[in-house]
Parts: sequence; structure tokens; C-alpha cells
Amino acid sequence: MSAVESLGEIGQVLALSISALGSAYGASAAGMSALGAWKKCFLSNKPAPFILVAFAGAPLSQTIYGMILMNALAGASARISPVKGFFIGLLGGTAIGISAWLQGKAGALACDCLADTEKGFGNYIMILGILETVALFVMVFLMTIVK
Repeated sequence: MSAVESLGEIGQVLALSISALGSAYGASAAGMSALGAWKKCFLSNKPAPFILVAFAGAPLSQTIYGMILMNALAGASARISPVKGFFIGLLGGTAIGISAWLQGKAGALACDCLADTEKGFGNYIMILGILETVALFVMVFLMTIVK
């Protein structure tokens, strides 16, 4: 296999790994904020809302979207050029990963808000859903290119 031919396989790996990196960064940001919010609740003798786990875990789904894109690229490797596969994996994984990272940052703020006010869960989860939609759009639109 030549170096150019291996680019397609590298693109597949990038689709998953960059998405997973974004998920890790996002989940860690929201998770650390959840821990801080729980600490604030414990110190003020307020109930610590378990629902903050939803905010911390939200960015993890982008890893799945990266895996789906990776599998689509693998299945289409005979139909698309290796260079095209490389760039779809690189740019798609990056967009999905950034979506996860920023979703985690928004989830971090949502943890703080919910712990302080005990209100607004639906509003906060809608914002996380909007950021999730970016990753879904990227995955679906790029899959239409590789089908």
C-alpha cells in the first residue's frame, strides 16, 4: 500500500480519535464543574442534584458519531479517493470533537447554574442539544458524501 492509499485509513482513524478527544475534553470540563457544584451543595447543606451527571455525560455521544463516520469511511474506501477520505475524517472528526468540547463547557456552566438555583434544567439541556445537533449535522452531511 502506498503512502497516498494509506491516507484514507488515516482519515478513518482521525474521524474517531479526534471526536473522542473532544468528548474527553467536554466530559472532563462538565464533570469537574459537577464535582464543584456538588461540593457547594454539600457545604451549604443543600441536596446535591444527581441530574448533573446528564450534563457531564452529554459530550460522550460525539464519540459514537465519530465511530459511525469512521465506519462509513471504511465502507466507502473503494468508492472514494484516499485523499478525500483523509480530509473527510480529519475535518469531520475535528468538527464533531469541537462540538463535544464546547458542549462540555456549556454543560459546566449548566452544572453551576442548576446547583445554585435548582431551576432551569430544561433550558440548560436545550442548549446542550443545540450543540449536539452540530455534531449530528456534520456526521450526516459528510455521510451523504461517502455513500
